[in-house]
Amino acid sequence: MGEAPNFVFWVALLVAMLIYPAKQWIWALSVRRLQRKLDRELGPDELAGQNRRAWVVAAIICSIFSFFFNAAMLGMPS
Repeated sequence: MGEAPNFVFWVALLVAMLIYPAKQWIWALSVRRLQRKLDRELGPDELAGQNRRAWVVAAIICSIFSFFFNAAMLGMPS
């Protein structure tokens, strides 16, 4: 009974630790790709849009990774 909250804590902690660096990395790659594609510098609105998109993508990727990583390390809670 106490195992599931512990598992959720470790999953949430790993997500919290990984989300900002992952967002920065995804954002940088996305902005560079879009700048090459459009062959110009991006405006503030376009940068803000890429930032929002990077947060969503990073949240999804980090959550999935954290769940499977903790399941492998701690085992699935019963």
